[in-house]
Amino acid sequence: MLEVKDIVKTYNTGEISFTALKKVSLKIEKGEFTAIMGPSGSGKSTFMNILGCLDKMDEGSYILNNKNITNLKEEELAAIRNKEIGFVFQAFNLLPRMTILENVELPMVYAGISEKLRKEKSMTALEKVGLKDRIKHRPNEISGGQKQRVAIARAIVNNPAVIMADEPTGNLDTRSTLEILRIFQDLNREGSTIIMVTHEPEVAKHTKRIVKFTDGEIVSDEQVKDRVIIE
Repeated sequence: MLEVKDIVKTYNTGEISFTALKKVSLKIEKGEFTAIMGPSGSGKSTFMNILGCLDKMDEGSYILNNKNITNLKEEELAAIRNKEIGFVFQAFNLLPRMTILENVELPMVYAGISEKLRKEKSMTALEKVGLKDRIKHRPNEISGGQKQRVAIARAIVNNPAVIMADEPTGNLDTRSTLEILRIFQDLNREGSTIIMVTHEPEVAKHTKRIVKFTDGEIVSDEQVKDRVIIE
């Protein structure tokens, strides 16, 4: 599903050089639910940005869904982002002037999908996250937990190869956090591959595998032994 080998990423600001990733290698199989953890500055966000084709590595290789995307141009990476990757961010990133339905349709607009099919697929995605009755609302008319559910619907609407979630519960209360984790677990049971950055051990316990970063390197990679499953 996804494999990176010997990834190196260095940032240069003036005379200062900082290596965020030091020959990182990782393989994630189809259907895994993986948490990426580590303190601030550990490299986990840089790693996720590279996995999500939002940033380029300086060295190393990247295979995603049987495609070598190591040396693709920006426009090719944009197509990969839209087709193969579903993003869920801490800040939701919904467009305030659009309805819930229009926000979910957005990736398909960029993909050139017909209006009729866009609506059908968006309704199906919103039904999966329990928001089919909110399609005409705008983001400022729903709660934070509901906003994140809309963001998940938008992430899955193109049937991506992998869902990448960056601190998806960071702005949510306990009840909403559990709702979001239940949705992720349901999607994973249906076959979705999910990679989630989190700094909260209690959230990571809901995944199947935890990969920890420190100082730009992977320091542990373990299956979750006492996994919390939400029915």
